[in-house]
Amino acid sequence: MIVISASGVSDQLRGTLAHWLLEVTPELYVGTVSAKVRDELWTAAAACAGDGAAVLAHPADNEQGFRLRTAGTRRREPLDFDALTLIAFQRESQEMANLF
Repeated sequence: MIVISASGVSDQLRGTLAHWLLEVTPELYVGTVSAKVRDELWTAAAACAGDGAAVLAHPADNEQGFRLRTAGTRRREPLDFDALTLIAFQRESQEMANLF
């Protein structure tokens, strides 16, 4: 099973995701697809993320049992900490400083 959250992306990408996955809430897609389809969907999502944001969670052979991939602009950044994925938050002021 995979989960993709795609916010602020094009209608074309949303349509592609909805074709392969179930849109359980706006911008949240869930489904069971092959690894090849998962990778193709992620390639499309990452290419179209632009000013939006996309996150993919899929099964992996690790302690947590899943892996995260991210694309686009976001406040949350996944970090590897001793083989565990933790989420770091950027402060608002850091985001504003990065814009200038």
